[in-house]
Amino acid sequence: LSNMTGQFSETKNATKEIQVICDQVSVKHKVEKYPEFIAVKYREQIVAGQNFIIKVHVGGVNYIHLSVFQALPCDGGQVVLRGVQEHKTEDDPLVPF
Repeated sequence: LSNMTGQFSETKNATKEIQVICDQVSVKHKVEKYPEFIAVKYREQIVAGQNFIIKVHVGGVNYIHLSVFQALPCDGGQVVLRGVQEHKTEDDPLVPF
């Protein structure tokens, strides 16, 4: 977690928990057109819930960036896709959008 509320963390390696969020987004928002959908890196921001920027490997040399919000468990914990940036590379930095 980031030390300061409201600031995005440094980029980190994706965890099983981040992959679960990606899987929920993939199914719920039908982001299924890719041969792979593997979370690689992420940044997080603590707000009234959490914002995530997630780098996802989608096959070959192709990556996408997801902007995702996850509500607090006491508010239902739902995951909401806020945006997708396509045509990214492995080296593109994760920048909030």
